[in-house]
Amino acid sequence: MALPFFFNPQLEQSSKTIQLDEATSKHVAQVLRMKEGEQLNLTNGKGLLARMEITAATKKSCSVMLLESEFSAHHASRRTGIAISPVKNSSRFEWFLEKATELGVSDIFPLLCTRTEREHFRFDRMNAICISAMLQSQQTWLPVLHQPIAFDELVVNSEIPLNNYTHKWIAHCTVQKKQPLVTSLTKAMKDSLILIGPEGDFTPEEITTATKNGYHPVALGDTRLRTETAGMIAAGLLILC
Repeated sequence: MALPFFFNPQLEQSSKTIQLDEATSKHVAQVLRMKEGEQLNLTNGKGLLARMEITAATKKSCSVMLLESEFSAHHASRRTGIAISPVKNSSRFEWFLEKATELGVSDIFPLLCTRTEREHFRFDRMNAICISAMLQSQQTWLPVLHQPIAFDELVVNSEIPLNNYTHKWIAHCTVQKKQPLVTSLTKAMKDSLILIGPEGDFTPEEITTATKNGYHPVALGDTRLRTETAGMIAAGLLILC
C-alpha cells in the first residue's frame, strides 16, 4: 500500500527532522489517525522525495524523522510552459490547473489579453489546487504558477527569463495558414511555450505581435475549443508527443 503523500516546501536534502504545519498535522493525526512509528512521504515540489517516520503525532503538531530520500529529474521529457488566459468561470480554469499539473507542465502563466474577461486571480487558491493535484498524482515536481502577466509583457519583454524558450507557439482560431501543433513536434525538443487565448480569442494585433516575436501559429484540431480544453490538448501534445 502506497504511503500517504504530503507537501512541505521547507524540505531539503539536508533535513533530518521536520515539523509539519498545523493543517498537515491535523490530516495526519486526526483524519488518517496515524501514530508514532508509522511512515509517510514528503516532497518539496522541486524533485525531492523523502520517506519519513512519525516521531510525535498530535492534530496541531506532528514531527517526522528522515529515513531516506531521493531526488528525481522532472519526469516530463520537455520543459513545458502554458501561457493561458483566465476565463470568466473560475471553476473551469481551476480544472485546467488540476489537469495540467497531473500531466507534468513546468510553468503556467495566467495571460491577460485584450479580450480576457476575468482579471481577478486568487493566486493562493489556484496554487493550492496545483499542490493538491501534484500530491494526488504522486509527483515530486510542482509546476511554477506565475502571477498574472500582460500579453505584451510576456511576449515582447525578453528580460523575463522563463520566456526564453527555444520553441514558441500561439494557438488561435483566426482563418489563416497554420500548421497543426501535432505535426510541429519532434522528440528532440526540450523546451516549449504555447499561448492559449481567451474565450473571444486573441485579437489580430496580438497574433501579429506574437508572430513578430518568434511565436509560430498552430492549430489544435478542426473544432473550436474552449480555452481550458485548448490548454489541456496543448499540454498533452507538448508533454506526450
